Amino acid sequence: MSNLFKSLVSPLALNSFFVLLITLNISAQDVDIAKGKSLYNANCASCHKLNKKLIGPALKGVSAKYDKEWLYAWIKNSAAMIKAGDEQAIAIYEEYNKVAMNAFPQLSNEDIDNILAYTDYVPEPVATSTTVSGAQSSTGEPSLANDIILGLLIVVLLVLVTMLYLVTKTLTSIAEKNGIKIDQPKSEPFSIWKAFIKNQFLIFSSVVLLLLSSAYFAYGYMMQIGVDQGYMPVQPIHYSHKIHSGANQIECQYCHSSARVSKHSGIPSLNVCMNCHENIAEYNGEEDLEKGYTKEFYTNEIKKLYKAVGWNEETQSYTGDTEPVKWVRIHNLPDFVYFNHAQHVSVAGVDCNKCHGPVEEMEILYQYSSLTMGWCIDCHRDSNVKVKDNEYYTKIHEELSKKYGVEELTIAQMGGLECGKCHY
Repeated sequence: MSNLFKSLVSPLALNSFFVLLITLNISAQDVDIAKGKSLYNANCASCHKLNKKLIGPALKGVSAKYDKEWLYAWIKNSAAMIKAGDEQAIAIYEEYNKVAMNAFPQLSNEDIDNILAYTDYVPEPVATSTTVSGAQSSTGEPSLANDIILGLLIVVLLVLVTMLYLVTKTLTSIAEKNGIKIDQPKSEPFSIWKAFIKNQFLIFSSVVLLLLSSAYFAYGYMMQIGVDQGYMPVQPIHYSHKIHSGANQIECQYCHSSARVSKHSGIPSLNVCMNCHENIAEYNGEEDLEKGYTKEFYTNEIKKLYKAVGWNEETQSYTGDTEPVKWVRIHNLPDFVYFNHAQHVSVAGVDCNKCHGPVEEMEILYQYSSLTMGWCIDCHRDSNVKVKDNEYYTKIHEELSKKYGVEELTIAQMGGLECGKCHY
């Protein structure tokens, strides 16, 4: 009986043991791809892409290239492995310009498994054939439909005019055959016109009014010469202030740093762009398909930047083969006008939007204000001087506020309308 029991129980227990072992093994291998994606974006995405080299190697399929225990050690402390003389670690270090990978000791083995599961799971990017011209052609369909409708309306109008002409001609012919005479009315000078040409005072008043009106419109036209409000040139590299200043909230003076200390705000050098774009080679933000601003369009503009500075994406290094970017100036004052950005930005604390408008909403930058003399004078008359925490104005403000009997002085009251301030 005992032998029979053993013969039945032993295989059953053995099978149960293997089933339990397999179950535990499967559960141990369970990974959270969603969590892996979150960890990847937080820790890896700034230096790695999934399907192409960036600062570091592409990570898709990396778990198949290296032993998992080696990956645990490398991710947690790559510098220690290089120092210890690990051949694979040294090879990667040499290949990527001796840039050491950041250490991530806070990541557990489970976290790393989740990241590796995500890098293995993400499919290859699908090549898109959408281009800017394609987007524009697709958005051009409504325009084509409108042209067709307009053409049909013109044809209908021509048909109606032709029919009206034929009907009139036919009726006239019938009337002549029946002996009906059609009298054509004779045009006579209008009586009011006769009265007008006989009245010398009305003629004199009309001439004076005509001359004054002509002078008014001529003056208005001439005053607009050199006023480029709304000027929106096409730049050699499309730069969206809406994305940089709006969506990413980059401070104006991060790029235009000269505005704090110089007369000119300055055109940012391309190395300022590369501070970010060494690591940002592709655009992954919002698109405006109606206007043709697709992800591919923005990515191509980044490629233009790389070409200008001589940046090689594959080797992550500068080639030395550069090209100057011929930016088109937008805001341009006459040579006899003096304007100092530092005086307005650093001393007076004027916000950039005061003159340049809502730049953070502009896809293409344009001249927002007229920048005329009258516009500047109105601002100086209406704007109060910011004295708080501004030692530059403290003493003079105390003296002039007593002189004018006011608590807050306008720029005009502090000499902001003197000719020599802007013309020298």
